[in-house]
Amino acid sequence: MANWLMKSEPDVYSIDDLKRDRVEAWDCIRNYQARNMMRDDMRKGDLVFFYHSNCAEPGIVGIMTVASTPYADPSQFDSKSRYFDPKSSQDNPRWQMVDVRYKRKLKRAIALKELKEHPALADFVLNRRGNRLSIMPVSDEYWDLILSLE
Repeated sequence: MANWLMKSEPDVYSIDDLKRDRVEAWDCIRNYQARNMMRDDMRKGDLVFFYHSNCAEPGIVGIMTVASTPYADPSQFDSKSRYFDPKSSQDNPRWQMVDVRYKRKLKRAIALKELKEHPALADFVLNRRGNRLSIMPVSDEYWDLILSLE
């Protein structure tokens, strides 16, 4: 089993939305590295930090699990979608997605600022300068440390 962090803007889809919906398709990823992680490395049952990004207080707010194997993101085939990809085909889809399942909200949000200030998290991928990926792996060591901050 692996651990992950997945980002979402809370005004687009928040941890509270996932709590309400219970299971949701994590769609519209249009970065090849993030797609490859979902397609090649994510497994049903993997644990995922839900991270609120691009907001007043970005940070880790909850935990979810990967609830499906990867499958083709239908938005790539919808010519009316802003995520339409004319180079993708049903026979050879370019973009993948997984479903995620709500597990729980954290006892408190762990802000990006706090993660950046923690000396033991200096090499955590989220804290690396210039990192803009919306999906990233989290080692067991970092997972446990971050949960201990709750």
